[in-house]
This record gives sequence, C-alpha cells and structure tokens, in this order.
Amino acid sequence: MASRASARASGYRCAECGWTTVKWVGRCGECQTWGSVAEVGVPTIRTTAATSVSQPALRIGQVDVQHATARSTGVNELDRVLGGGLVPGAVVLVAGEPGIGKSTLLLDVAARAARGGQTVLYVSGEESAAQVRMRAERIEAMAASLFLVAETDLATVLGQVEAVQPDLVVVDSVQTIASAQVEGSAGNVSQVREVAASLIQAAKSRGIAVLLVGHVTKDGSIAGPRILEHLVDVVVQFEGDRHSRLRLVRAVKNRYGPTDEVGCFDLSDVGIVGLADPSGLFLSNRDVSVAGTCVTVTLEGRRPLVAEVQALIAPSNIPSPRRATHGLDGSRVAMVMAVLERRARVPIGGSDAYVSTVGGVRLGEPAADLAVALSVASSVVDAALPPQAVAFGEVGLAGELRPVSGMPRRLAEAARLGFRVAFTPRGVLGSGPVPDGLRVIEVADVAGAVVAALDVPARRAPRG
Repeated sequence: MASRASARASGYRCAECGWTTVKWVGRCGECQTWGSVAEVGVPTIRTTAATSVSQPALRIGQVDVQHATARSTGVNELDRVLGGGLVPGAVVLVAGEPGIGKSTLLLDVAARAARGGQTVLYVSGEESAAQVRMRAERIEAMAASLFLVAETDLATVLGQVEAVQPDLVVVDSVQTIASAQVEGSAGNVSQVREVAASLIQAAKSRGIAVLLVGHVTKDGSIAGPRILEHLVDVVVQFEGDRHSRLRLVRAVKNRYGPTDEVGCFDLSDVGIVGLADPSGLFLSNRDVSVAGTCVTVTLEGRRPLVAEVQALIAPSNIPSPRRATHGLDGSRVAMVMAVLERRARVPIGGSDAYVSTVGGVRLGEPAADLAVALSVASSVVDAALPPQAVAFGEVGLAGELRPVSGMPRRLAEAARLGFRVAFTPRGVLGSGPVPDGLRVIEVADVAGAVVAALDVPARRAPRG
C-alpha cells in the first residue's frame, strides 16, 4: 500500500520544456529530447484562506489608462510591431536564432531611449561589459544615461535595478541568468521560470519596461518552459536568412497591440536599420523581362511586399528528376507543378525543377501559387511574361484560381511601384476601384492564366 501511495504522489517531468507524464519515458513527448524526463514529487494540494483587501476593486471606468500609454522606442519599425512603443511595466520577450541581430537591435533601442531622457540599464549575461561597449561604439549607440553591467546572478541584477532606478531594462539573455535559491544550472525550466517571474514582478511593481532576449531551439521554438511565453506581455520573433541582410520582426503575442504587423530591418556592419519600404530588396535588377520569372505581391501582416519568383526547368538525365526550392514551401511548389502538368498540360515530369525567391524573402501564403505556376510555365516554354506584370492567386487541385485576402492593398502596392498588368482570380474588378494605370486581367483557372500571360495555345486536360 505504501508503494502505491508513493507512486500516486510522484510524477515525471521534462527538464527542457516542463512536459509532465505519469510514467517514465525515455523521450519527451513535447520537445522530443532524449533522457530529459526525471521523477519529481507532486506537491500536496492545499486550500488558501481569504485575507483582508488592501486595495479595493475599481469600476472599469475609474481605471487610469495613462499608465498604459506606450512610449516610442525611437525605432519606427519596432514601434510598428509593438503597437506604438513600449508600455511602462510591460515585459517583452525577443527571440531568434544566434547572430540574427537581437542584441544589436536592443542595444540601439537602449541608446535611443537613453538619449530621449530615460535611464536605461543593459544587463549582459553572455558578453563582458567591454565587448558590449565595443559594439555600442561600432553602431553609434553611446549615451550618458545608459548603464551597463555584465552579471548572471538574479539577486545582483535585482540589486542593480534597485540602485539605478531605470525606466527601461534590457536583459541579454534570460537563459543566462540564474538564482542561487533555485536548484539547477542557468537555462533549465526552474531557473527560467524563477528569473522571468522575478523580473516581471519588478517590472509591474516599479513601472519599468523590460526587454528579455530569449534563445531558440533547433526547430526555431523559444527555449525554456512554455509558461515563459504566457507570463510575458509581448513575444517578438526575429526571422531572416543568415546569408541575407534582411531581417523580419513579427509579434507572436501582444497584449498592447496587433499581432499582424511586421517590421523590416537591414542588418549591416554598422548596425541594424529599419526599412520603411523594403519591396525593392526582393526584385532583381533587370531592364528586360526574362523567361522563368514572375513578380507577386505578398502580405506580411498588413504590409504588402513585392517579391519575385524565379524558376528554372531543365532536362534531367536521371530517372528521378531533381526538385529544389528556396524561400518557398517545397510541398506546395510540388502541388502547383502537379496541377500545372495535369490541368494545363505543361510538360514538367521528366525535367529538373529549381524554384527560388529573390533577396532571401520567404513566401508562405497561398497567394504566391499563381506566380509560381506562371514562372514554371514561362521557363518550360522559354517565353517571358509581359513587362511590368504581377500575379497573385491561390491554385486549387482542380486547377481553379481562388481569391486571396487583401486584394485592394496588393493592387495599390503594385500600382505604386509602377506595375502595369495584374493577373488575378475572378471577382477583383467588381469588388472595388482599380488603381489608375493598372490593368487587371481576371482568369478562372491555371490553364487560362498560362494562356493569358504567355500567349501560348491551351492544352487542357480532358474532363473527367
């Protein structure tokens, strides 16, 4: 009986992500880490008695909203993502791969806030103070009221906050700070939970905005317990190709603003700079049209971006032709190519296919399907699309073209950048005004789009 009682009073938890189970397993069912599940005691459930109220509840109309007014960071693209700036008392988690520019951006934000009259404390747990100063000099982020400390002990960090009395605190990173009151090394579940809870309590009680840098795992998710993302107010994700200068910053969670805004940055040797109009980065610099290319308009959040899709179809000398993609979903490209071959009779089966985007941009929405289809068909027939043409629409398995969201914004962006022809699904002309100088050609299916864009005879598949 005693053994059964002890079995009921214990469980197993993953040391990496905090996943729990009633029996031991060799591999975590959440993060798939081997050997990370260990036995832990289940705390006894106790009831809590009510205490006297020190601060009575207020009517919602009596709550002072001045404490939730956002202050600009000085970086317009980051303000766009945050919903106007940093709110006093807010805790923002900034996550991304190593070397993508998190520390550079936050050091620039800290310097701009310090120049604007705020007192800023920058806590570095990964680099020495001298290394951070060298980066600050390189990106011109020196300021008189910017305080710098290299520390990994949580109690000392909280003591620095008490001594400096800052308006903004930057912690780089939350996985490097540890508390002596909690067992385990820095970065494990218990330490990250304790560090985050202590910093959040300090931020809320003192009205300090806190920026936390977070590490990511191999699959790109934020390292540490999932509760970390629930505790903070804002979760910001850094994205970008390591071989490209473009960086995208998007809000995964935001209690103070929208989560469909994206900030664009250019990372260079002298720092990271916001890009108010990044569309030109995703187009090749050519004066004449080339076969195998098609321009589309994608929506990153609510921001329209013009991007170019390139395709190369070449005869294959091996039984299984190669299929390679870059910047696009490989399975979706394969589906579009299958629809092209079956519904529009474009001969692709025995050829190698290489499909890529320009400038390192990643196109993940279905609106790019039509651009992929037209670029592949253009390469097969070796005929260029009309000059200054764009295309967007979702391709279905039956070959039909489906409307996509944000059509007015896509058309307006195409017209603003000088495009003259737009190939779209049906229903666009009746949904609203068309921008001046832009001719919209509606097509019903992918076979009709190939005919309209490339002026080649249609070879449709037989019905049934």
